Amino acid sequence: MNRDNPSKPKSAIPAYLVGDAEDPYPSLSDIHDYEPNLEFDDSELQQPVNAEGDASGIEVEEFLETPVSDGTIEENFEEAFGLPSLIPEYPSLIPALGELSKEVVDDFLDVAQHRIVDVVGDDTYGRKVIVVSACRLPSNKVLDHNRLLSYLMHTLDNYVETDYTVVYFHHGLNSQNKPSFRWLLQAYRAFDRKYKKNLKALYLVHPTNFIRVIWQLFKPFISIKFGRKMMYVNYLSELGNHIHLNQVCIPPPVLTHDAMLVSKNANKSGQDSQVDSASSSQPLPTQQFGVSLQFIKNHNNGQVIPPIVCRCVEFLSQPDALETEGLFRRSASVTLVRDVQSRINRGETIDFQHDFPGDYHLAAVTLKTFLRELKEPLMTFDLFDDIINFQRLNKEERAQMVKTLILERLPEDNYILLKYLAQFLAKVQDRSDLNKMTSFNLAVVFGPNLVWSQNQQMSLAAIGPINALTEHILSHYAEIFIL
Repeated sequence: MNRDNPSKPKSAIPAYLVGDAEDPYPSLSDIHDYEPNLEFDDSELQQPVNAEGDASGIEVEEFLETPVSDGTIEENFEEAFGLPSLIPEYPSLIPALGELSKEVVDDFLDVAQHRIVDVVGDDTYGRKVIVVSACRLPSNKVLDHNRLLSYLMHTLDNYVETDYTVVYFHHGLNSQNKPSFRWLLQAYRAFDRKYKKNLKALYLVHPTNFIRVIWQLFKPFISIKFGRKMMYVNYLSELGNHIHLNQVCIPPPVLTHDAMLVSKNANKSGQDSQVDSASSSQPLPTQQFGVSLQFIKNHNNGQVIPPIVCRCVEFLSQPDALETEGLFRRSASVTLVRDVQSRINRGETIDFQHDFPGDYHLAAVTLKTFLRELKEPLMTFDLFDDIINFQRLNKEERAQMVKTLILERLPEDNYILLKYLAQFLAKVQDRSDLNKMTSFNLAVVFGPNLVWSQNQQMSLAAIGPINALTEHILSHYAEIFIL
C-alpha cells in the first residue's frame, strides 16, 4: 500500500553505514532522555501510615535540596550524561565511581553483554521498569562488582528524574556470584536521594532466607519511607498484578523456578488455578485495555480510533493541559488509573473534564497505558527488526525507511491511529517551552509504548534505535503523513 502517494521507495535498503556524526543517539550512554527534575508529592502512591511512621520515615536528605537544571530545551545534554556525584563520606566508593568517565566511552559493553539490567517500558501505573536478574550475574572473578555498581548508576541516571519501578529476580544468586555485604551496604549508600526519591516500588521476586537476613541487617540503615517501597513477591503471577509480564524479559531459569514453586504449592495457594483462569478468560465486548485494535474496532461500530484514545486526546488538547510541565512524564494516582481502566472495560463512558477536572496526568498515563497494553504494538511485531537497525542508516536513508515502514507496511488502522497521535503530540511539543516535552523527551516516553518485540527480549541496546525512530516520526510528522 502506497498511502498519500509517497515517492517510490528504493528497491532495497542500502548497506548499513556504521556511525553518523549527526546521530543524536550515538551509543548506549546516550540512548535515553535527560529528564528535568520534576518535584511532586508522591503520597497518593503510598499506603497510609500513622503520624509516628511518617515522622520517623522522613529521610534526612529530603531537607537538603540542591539547585538543579530546569530541563528546558536549551539543556546541555552532554553534561547530563556525566559522572554521578561522588560521596565523600564513603571514600571506598571513589575508586569504583572514578572509572566511570572512561567506561562511558566504551558503553560498559563487557557488563552490558551479560544483560543483568534491562529496561522494559512501563508498568501498569505508567512508570518505567528496570529489571535486575541475579541469575545473569557472572562470578565475581569474571566481573568486578565495583564496575557493576558504576554500570547500575550509569543506567539509572537516565531514569531517576521521573517515577520508576525496579524488579529484582533473586533466583540464581549463589556463592560464586553473590556480592559481599560490604558491597551491598556501599551500593545502598551510593544510591542517594536522587535515586530513591522517584523509586516508587522495589519488587523482590522469589525471596529466600538470604534476602530476609540481609533485610534485617540493613534495617538500621534504611528509612521507614524507603522500606514501604519494598515488596516481597513469591510468584510471577503476583508480580503480574503490577507489571506487564508479557513485556518483561524474564530469564528462562526464573520461569522454570517459578513453575516449580507453583507446582509444589498448588494445593496450598491455588496458583495454578489462578494462572489458568487468567489466561483463559475472554475479554468483555466493551473492553479496550489489553485487546487488539481490531477487537475494539469490531465492537465500536467500525470506529478506527479507540474511544478512550479520543477522550484522552480531546482532554489533553486544552491549553492548560498542553502547558502542564512534565505532561506524560509524571505518574498519576494508582487508584484512579485502575478505576479508569475498570470503568472503560465495563463499557462506561469517561468524561475527564467532568469526572477528573484538571487531572491531566491521569489522562496522560491512561493514554500511555492503553498503547502499552495492546495485544500487538502500534508499530507491529513485523517492523521490529527494521526499527532496531534504524540508527545504522544515514540521514537520507532513515527518511526513506520511515516512509516505507509507515506508508506502505503499516496496516491501515495502525496508520490512522499513529497519524492521529502524531498530530496531537505535535501540539504537545509546540509548547515545550512550558511543558518541557520536546520531541526528544516525548520519544523517550512513547518509544517503548509503540514498539516492542514479539518474544519480549528487548534489551537496552534496542531502546536507542526505538527512541531515535520515534523522535524522527515526531519531528517530521508533517512530511511523513503529508498533512
